[in-house]
Amino acid sequence: MSGHVTEIVVFSVLFLLVSGMGFVAARWRAPRDMAHLDEWGLGGRSFGGWITWFLVGGDLYTAYTFVAVPALIFGAGAAGFFAVPYTVVIYPLFFLILIRLWSVSHRHGFVTPADFVRTRYDSPTLALLIAVTGIVATMPYIALQLVGIEAVLKTMGVTGDSAIARHLPIIIAFAILAAYTYQSGLRAPALIAFVKDTLIYLVIIVAVLYLPYKLGGWGAIFEAADKKFQASPAPGDGIILNANNQVQYFTLALGSALALFLYPHSITGVLASRNRDVIKRNMSALPAYSFLLGLIALLGYMAIAAGVKPLPGAKAGSVDSNTVVPLLFDLHFPAWLAGVAFAAIGIGALVPAAIMSIAAANLFTRNIYKEYLKRDASPAQEANVAKITSLVVKIGAVAFIVFLDPQFSIDLQLIGGVIILQTAPSVILGLYTRWLHRGALIAGWAGGMILAFWMLWQIPNAATGREHFGGSAFSLAEFGLDTPKTIYVGFVAVLANLVVAVLVTFLLRALRTPEGADGTTPDDYFADEGDPRIGRETSTTVGTVSST
Repeated sequence: MSGHVTEIVVFSVLFLLVSGMGFVAARWRAPRDMAHLDEWGLGGRSFGGWITWFLVGGDLYTAYTFVAVPALIFGAGAAGFFAVPYTVVIYPLFFLILIRLWSVSHRHGFVTPADFVRTRYDSPTLALLIAVTGIVATMPYIALQLVGIEAVLKTMGVTGDSAIARHLPIIIAFAILAAYTYQSGLRAPALIAFVKDTLIYLVIIVAVLYLPYKLGGWGAIFEAADKKFQASPAPGDGIILNANNQVQYFTLALGSALALFLYPHSITGVLASRNRDVIKRNMSALPAYSFLLGLIALLGYMAIAAGVKPLPGAKAGSVDSNTVVPLLFDLHFPAWLAGVAFAAIGIGALVPAAIMSIAAANLFTRNIYKEYLKRDASPAQEANVAKITSLVVKIGAVAFIVFLDPQFSIDLQLIGGVIILQTAPSVILGLYTRWLHRGALIAGWAGGMILAFWMLWQIPNAATGREHFGGSAFSLAEFGLDTPKTIYVGFVAVLANLVVAVLVTFLLRALRTPEGADGTTPDDYFADEGDPRIGRETSTTVGTVSST
């Protein structure tokens, strides 16, 4: 630790600065009464273009992205670049979808995607499945933000002998996060996102200009990476894709693109927007982050050229590949700049972790607590339950890191992406048609989940020695095909989900099974900002959601 004093001081000062901003955020754009879920959990649905751009960008491009994507490039080469195309195609795919979702949510006062499903299909059971799916998929995602902070702390030598001592800085950081999120709600990460994204842009621009100069230029960097992968026995690595990883690459990219805006925290950022024009502008401008992500990914090749050796992992004989980028900065940046870079990663964990915990709390409050435990809950009671739930979620995330192998948390997050994809037929298709029967959607969800977990069970992890749940790349040979190729589990599972939903819908319609009353109408989706209905008070329709 003695050799990292400057880095630790810079990191600590910036971390405390943004923590102070988190507490001040309660008074920023604050309404008269924060005791309402619309205000605490959605920032009053009042965020304009710039705030939404930083909030959603800070939500989607997390601290874990900052360290994990380059680490994957460092270990596997071109296959790790799947994150770049999926964050490119996602915005045109979801442009109209999110505008529709915002319109109907604004009209009816929906706070969560499960609220929409509850009213659209008149099915509390389906809404409960959507809510539980969102919470389960989000929990390990929050834990992975801690992995990013932990990688930075390990690089700076802030470690201890016991498990508690080793994780104490993370526990303190999340205690501070929990405190200001409890007080300020979504306004805290919205305000902090300005600082977080500014620091990340600064660090990455300096890195892609300065590090190639230090390492002999881009030609030398790619040559070093190619030499490493040529010597590797693994069939799927290399600086270009090959026949063994192309199917996995494009299915993982497409599946990840479909999943990203199904996560509750992504939808929370969208629903906090002031109007649909804000969403339109942001969906057009957010690809700028994809350019940044491409530059971040190249840090993996730079680490190869720099001869970076990852720090030891939690298990004997293992390595922590997430330390690759922090070590690269530590070796080649001046100490003060390395401190800024470490702070960017650390602060980059706070924004998404806060939004994720708020989104999970919103789901529990609206679709479990109010639906099943207290139907007549007042807005103040809803807000209080959400605040407490957000604390519990953060404690659970810390427990993931303290008591479980961090590699297991990473595997859980991969599973989380597969899980959240199973909500696509209910949420995405529900915005365009109500033809699919609510019972069929439940059957499709169950079928997709069963197939997904069966496939995940078959996947080993050679690096950790785990026989099951070792990743999301499923061998097509398991389906009886004579090929070494793999495919993304989530892609196959959501297709099976949709097929089951369609077939069961035909069956239930043939049997004339009641569908339930639809609480929405097509006009609501296209309601214009000038439509007088949009200006109505939404609190009455919020209550209707839970009682229909």
